[in-house]
Amino acid sequence: MIGILGGMGTQAGLDFCNKLAILYRGKFDQDYPLFILYNKSNIPGRPESIGVHTGNLSNKKNNKINKKKYLLVLKSLIKGCRVLEKSKCKFIVIPCNTAHYWYDDLQKKIKLPIINMPKEVFNFTKKNCRKNSKVGLLATEGTLKTGVYNKFFDKNYKLVFPNKFHQNYSVNKAIKFVKMGKVKEASKTIKPAINYLIKKKCKKIILGCTELPIAIFAYKSFKTIKSSRIFLDPNLILANSAMRKYKK
Repeated sequence: MIGILGGMGTQAGLDFCNKLAILYRGKFDQDYPLFILYNKSNIPGRPESIGVHTGNLSNKKNNKINKKKYLLVLKSLIKGCRVLEKSKCKFIVIPCNTAHYWYDDLQKKIKLPIINMPKEVFNFTKKNCRKNSKVGLLATEGTLKTGVYNKFFDKNYKLVFPNKFHQNYSVNKAIKFVKMGKVKEASKTIKPAINYLIKKKCKKIILGCTELPIAIFAYKSFKTIKSSRIFLDPNLILANSAMRKYKK
């Protein structure tokens, strides 16, 4: 059984479940994959809990507030994963990119394997994009600050980010609109950031916040989502990775 720690945000978790079901649709109810979604929406805000924290908690005496916020999120993530452990899941997925900043510390506390979303996106990119090419990244400021994608991509690709203006008035606003259920507004708002990365000659664009595929592919068919030549949808990639592990 697949354990899904959702709620970051709720629409993103539901989007992951929907893609999982559509990708592996059965002829009968019994053919669909077994999974549990724990919509743990009370996890503290991830981008807000990062601040200027750099990962070296013990040596940052002047970083007590950030350390406290970091540990609050970690504690909440651990609680969520332990619910899935008790439910006898085989492994865990977390359809939230920014939450993977806590991945290493979280995996140390959880016995079940947790699939690393940014790593799976990198593995997919290696198979579908020429080495050393430009890859755009649309994500929360927290994901950009912490380098959860740089960790995997920097040796093989040049990651390109929106400028400050497009980050504030296009990416951040689009993410907020999706969380509020205003998908049409989000779809319009994200376009300037996409155009900016295309002008920068990005061969692929990672939708590095799980709200963004909802905004970009709003009202489009699932076939269109799967066949996109430029967008890399981490939820879609994670769903495929989860099913490969599920079938083993």
